[in-house]
Amino acid sequence: MNKRKKNKKQKKKAILEPRKNVFLNLILYEGEINLKKVITYGTFDLFHVGHVNILKRAKEKGDYLIVGLSTDEFNKIKGKHSIIPYKQRKEILEAIKYVDEVIPENSWEQKKEDIKKYKIDILVMGNDWEGKFDFLKELCEVEYLERTPDVSSTEIKRVLNKISQISFEDLKRALDILSKIDYKELGEAMNILKDIRNNLL
Repeated sequence: MNKRKKNKKQKKKAILEPRKNVFLNLILYEGEINLKKVITYGTFDLFHVGHVNILKRAKEKGDYLIVGLSTDEFNKIKGKHSIIPYKQRKEILEAIKYVDEVIPENSWEQKKEDIKKYKIDILVMGNDWEGKFDFLKELCEVEYLERTPDVSSTEIKRVLNKISQISFEDLKRALDILSKIDYKELGEAMNILKDIRNNLL
């Protein structure tokens, strides 16, 4: 093997990621076919079915899906707190069959550079961002997908926060009263339970 061929082989090997679809990476490198590349961004905290749905639909828009995953540092800038740290969120996304590559998202301005760097054809975002990224239409297509109704990480966090605020003593008191099966005190127990229920809503 001559030196030129050896260098080309080493270079090719170096850019292949340890992903499930090595052949696809090879094609991307060689440029043998024109793959349609899609990118989306998000925090993907407390991974749920809504995340699966948007990733599946984003992948259906093209051949290769890149996910820009917000880092913990960037989430702080956005005023968000991630329950699951970046490294673990990245591992979860990499295990999803619709995702081909995960990159860190460190700033708002990054999207423009990513579109150029990765030669993106379509930017996909949830419709809660409707119109916010239209300025990128000069670089690629921009689509806003409808979110899965009644499920979001924000709502899950809200409920968990409410649960954490419930007084253990209130629950214990209600259970103690109920265990006595004294109907005179049952009304008091029900009132305590109603207060707890109202705090969860």
